[in-house]
Amino acid sequence: MSRVIISTLPKRIATFGMICAATAVVSACQTLGSSAANKAAPASSASASAQLAAVQEVFDASAEQVPTLTAVGYAVVSSQPGRSDSQKRLMAIRSARMAAMRDLAEQIHGLQVDSSTTVIDLMVQNDTFRGVVSGTIRGARTVRINPTGSDTYEIVLEIDRDMISYLIATARGLV
Repeated sequence: MSRVIISTLPKRIATFGMICAATAVVSACQTLGSSAANKAAPASSASASAQLAAVQEVFDASAEQVPTLTAVGYAVVSSQPGRSDSQKRLMAIRSARMAAMRDLAEQIHGLQVDSSTTVIDLMVQNDTFRGVVSGTIRGARTVRINPTGSDTYEIVLEIDRDMISYLIATARGLV
């Protein structure tokens, strides 16, 4: 029998995820489970109180408690669609940027993991895992775009403390 252990994010990053989620309440809150709430049974008053307490803790937080978030994305030039090498290079840069955005979304909003295991005659026949990342990224800044090797691009994105402060102030309604 195998076990899957998913490590939790440090409290600072989890708090930042709630901050970003609280900021996104205006547009579409991912962290508080708007899509999961539609599928699940109504939440008990205790869990609703816990969610409200968590949101209050997020609004009381400051940006100094949260580190600068950094994400790296990679893409291969030769596997990109395009008619010319220049087009393929641009598509690789775009793909690498999207991979870095996905990494930022995973850091902020977390990763939803779904798994399924089929056992027949006490033997595992099929073991499937699926990870889903969903969230809104605002204020990500491109730090660098580097060709790594002859056929790969690397993009580094970050969300700095100033942007985090702005997102917190926006969530509080101060901006």
